[in-house]
Amino acid sequence: MEPTRTKQRRGFAAMSPEKQREIARMGGSSVPAEKRSFAQDRSLAAESGRKGGLSVKPEKRSFSRDRDLASGAGRVGGSKRKGA
Repeated sequence: MEPTRTKQRRGFAAMSPEKQREIARMGGSSVPAEKRSFAQDRSLAAESGRKGGLSVKPEKRSFSRDRDLASGAGRVGGSKRKGA
């Protein structure tokens, strides 16, 4: 029987919480605002979202088939506190 190995943390998980926060704080700062295409062109963002939704098989599109389910999810999602 082989000795059990402990799972080592790698990448982001292996960093200290302070280092993780430092990296996360940078966010999208490497991309200048004028290069962020979705922020500049709402129709491009809408079209991309539409294409993403169409990539899901029709039988898997639960929200488009069940408006009550979609409505309920939107209501619950909109009522959650930020940061909680």
